[in-house]
Amino acid sequence: MTQKIPVAVLGATGAVGQRFIQLLQNHPVFEIAALTASDRSEGKRYADAAHWVIEGDIPEAVRDTVLLPTQAGIVGARVDVRIAFSALPNDSAQTAEPEFAAAGVTVFSNASFHRMVKDVPLVITEVNPTHLQLLQRQRTQRGWSGGIVCNTNCTVSGPAMSLRPLHDAFGVKRVFAVSLQAESGAGYPGVPSLDITDNVLPFIKGEEDKMEAEARKLLGLLRDDHIEDALLALSAHCNRVAVIDGHIVTMSVELDSPATPADVIRVLSAYRCADVVGLPMAPDQPVVVRAESDRPQPRRDRMTGKGMSTVVGRVRAEPLFGVCGVKYVTLSHNTIRGAAGGSLLNAELAARWGLISS
Repeated sequence: MTQKIPVAVLGATGAVGQRFIQLLQNHPVFEIAALTASDRSEGKRYADAAHWVIEGDIPEAVRDTVLLPTQAGIVGARVDVRIAFSALPNDSAQTAEPEFAAAGVTVFSNASFHRMVKDVPLVITEVNPTHLQLLQRQRTQRGWSGGIVCNTNCTVSGPAMSLRPLHDAFGVKRVFAVSLQAESGAGYPGVPSLDITDNVLPFIKGEEDKMEAEARKLLGLLRDDHIEDALLALSAHCNRVAVIDGHIVTMSVELDSPATPADVIRVLSAYRCADVVGLPMAPDQPVVVRAESDRPQPRRDRMTGKGMSTVVGRVRAEPLFGVCGVKYVTLSHNTIRGAAGGSLLNAELAARWGLISS
C-alpha cells in the first residue's frame, strides 16, 4: 500500500481518543486527517482542548490540529476521510456513527450502542475475523457505502481470546467469570478517589450483561445476514479495582470434552490467526501463557505484545466440572487491546481484505 488511508478520530479528546492518536502516530497504513470533539471543544487547537491523561506527551503532529464538530457533513467538506475511529460516548455514537456510515465512511467503534445490532460485526480479529464479512450485508441492507464495525467491551477481550482456541479444540459449555477491572475502563475522570481508594466496587453498571452477551456473539457463527450466537452459558461478576490499566478476569470453564491443564496450555500457547499475520497492530503471539504461580499481574504484564496480547496464568484443573474442567486467569490491556488497539487491528484487517470503500 503506497498511499496511507486518511482517517478521523471521533471524540479525540477523551482517554480512548488519546490512545487512538498515540497508536496512529507513524502508522504504516493510516494517517490522521481529522479530529472531532464535543461542542465545547470544537474550533480549538487540540493541545488547548485535550487534557492528556495517558503516558507520554501529546504528539507534535496533532498539537495544532483544529477540532471539528462530530458531524459527517462538516468533516466530509473539509477532508476526504474513509475511516473513522470512534471514541464517542454512547449517546453521541447512536446518531453520529450511522451518519458517517451513510456518508461513505467505515466507522470502527468503541461504543457499545451498536454492538448487538443484527447486521453489525462485533470483532476481535483473532477470535472471529470472518464476521467482518457481515459488513457487506450491512451495506446492502442499509443502502450505504460506509459501515459500522464494533470492537468488544474491554473486559470481554481477554476471556474471548482465551476461549476461542479452547472452543475450537474441545468445545466450551459453561463459563464462570469474575473480573477485576482497572480504573481507566471508566474513562476520564473515572471513579472518584473516595470510592476506589482502599476499596473494591462490586458493581459496574451494564458490564455483566455485556460480557455475557458479547462473548456469545463473538464465538458464534456467521449465517448470511446475522451471527448465530454460540451455545455458551456464561455467568459474570464484575468489579472495579484500584489499578490504572489492565483488566484481570478469573475463569472457570467447563469444556465439552476432557482436557488436562497441560492440554489447555498447549492449545493456548500454539494458537495463531493466519489472517492477521504481518498487520501492524497484530501481536506475534495472541495468547501468552505464564508458568509462574503469581502471574499475570497488571503492572508487569499488561504491555505484553505491546499491549495487544492476552496473558494467561494459573492454569489448573477445575474440580467443579470434573475431567472437563479447567480454571485460569486472563489479563488484557483494556485501553489498547480492549479499545483503541483492537479497533485499529479490525481496520487493518478490513483494509487488507478490501472492505474499505474508496
